[in-house]
Amino acid sequence: MTIRNVPDETYKGLQEMARANHRSLQEQVRLMLTEEVELRNPSVCEQAAAYRAHLSGRNPAKTVIEDLREDRSR
Repeated sequence: MTIRNVPDETYKGLQEMARANHRSLQEQVRLMLTEEVELRNPSVCEQAAAYRAHLSGRNPAKTVIEDLREDRSR
C-alpha cells in the first residue's frame, strides 16, 4: 500500500509515535489502521445489548406455557 501526499507534520507525528512505541513507522501505521477498523466492529457487549433489545417485550415463559397447553390439547 502506498499513501501519497501525507502532510509533513502528519508524517513527523507518525514517526514520533513509532519511535516512542519502539516500532517501525510501518508497524505503527499498521497497528493504527487495525485498531481503527476494530473500533468500527461492535464489541461483544454491544452485540449482547442489541440482542437483549431485540428480545425485549417478549415473554418467553408465556410462549412456553402456550406451547405446552397446545401440545396437551392435541
